[in-house]
Amino acid sequence: MQDRRVSAKRVGDGNRRLDRPSRASDRIVLPDSFGTRFAIFVDTEEEFDWSAPRRRENRATLSTRAIPAFQQRLSAHGVKPVYLIDHAIADCPRSVALLRAIAEAGEAEIGAQLHPWINPPFDEALTDANSFAGNLDPALEAAKVAELTRLIEAGFGRRPRVYRAGRYGVGPNSAGILTDAGYQLDVSIRTHYNYAAQGGPDFAAFGVDPYWAGPESALIELPLGAAFTGRLRGYGPTLFHRLGRWSAARGVMARTGLLQRIALTPEDMPITAAIEAVKVLLGEGTRLLSFSFHSPSLEPGHTPYVRDAADLAIFHRWWDAMLALLAARGVTPVGAGEIIAAAWDARAR
Repeated sequence: MQDRRVSAKRVGDGNRRLDRPSRASDRIVLPDSFGTRFAIFVDTEEEFDWSAPRRRENRATLSTRAIPAFQQRLSAHGVKPVYLIDHAIADCPRSVALLRAIAEAGEAEIGAQLHPWINPPFDEALTDANSFAGNLDPALEAAKVAELTRLIEAGFGRRPRVYRAGRYGVGPNSAGILTDAGYQLDVSIRTHYNYAAQGGPDFAAFGVDPYWAGPESALIELPLGAAFTGRLRGYGPTLFHRLGRWSAARGVMARTGLLQRIALTPEDMPITAAIEAVKVLLGEGTRLLSFSFHSPSLEPGHTPYVRDAADLAIFHRWWDAMLALLAARGVTPVGAGEIIAAAWDARAR
C-alpha cells in the first residue's frame, strides 16, 4: 500500500486535485466535429433508507430488475448510459448477469461507484465524514478502489474506466488513486453543490465543462450538469450560496423566478425547470451535458424521489420530454468511450 500512498501525496500538491476548482488551462476544448452531446450516468446501487444512518449490511439489490426495461427506452433513442455500480451490485450475481448482458450487447458501459461504508476493507469508523471516500486515509481509499475494481473486472471481464465517488466524495488524493488504478474518466463533481457542512467537498465554484485532472493531467473530469436559472442567474454562483444560511430565502427566490439551482436529473427536479436549465447551458455554449440518477428510482419505494407508481410515471415522462427536447435541439447521445477519445484527440491537436 505504500506506493499508492506516495502517488496520492504527489497529486495532493498543486491545483489538479478533484476537490478544488480546475484552472482555465486545464479545460478540455472539444473539437467542432464533436458537436453538442449528452451522456447519462446511472448510480447503480443497493436500496437503503435515505433518512436513516448508513449501515454496512444494507446490500439489497432488488431494484436492478427494473433496469432492462428502462434500458430499452434509452436504446430506442440511441443512448448508451454508463452504469456506475458499487460493491453491493458487483457482488450480486443476478445483477451482474443482467448488466453484463446489456454491456455485451453494446448498449451500455459498466463503471464503478464507491460507497465506502459497504465496500471493504472496513478499517474506518462508520461516520458521516467517512462516507466521503476522499476523507479516508489515502491507503484505505486506494484499497477500497482496488477491491471494487477487482470485483467489477471479475464479473464483467474488463476493468472499469469510469468512476464516481458515492456522495460525490472525492478528496485531495482521489485523482492520483484513480489514475494509478487505470481510470480514465471521473464523474464525481456535482457542480454548484456544497457538502462541506456534512464533512464533504465543496463544489460551489465548479463549472460544468470537462477538464484534465490528476498527475500528468491524465484523468478526464466531467462534472454533473447543473445551471442557475431565473432573472438573477448571472449572480447565481455567488448569490445562491450566500443565501445558504437562509433556506427560506432560496425558496422565495425560486418561487418568484429570480434564482433557482437546477441539476440535470429527474430526481427532485421538475421537467419544466430541467428544460430551462438545459436551454441556459446550451445558450452559454456548453458542448457536453451530463445527466444522472440513482438506479433504485426505477422502482417505486426505494428512494424519496419515486415513492409510488404515480412518481414512477412522472419519472418516465421526465425522460420522454427531456430526450425529445435534446433531439429537437440537435443534442445527440455520446458514450464514455467517445468522450475519452474526443478529449485525447483535442489534447493532441
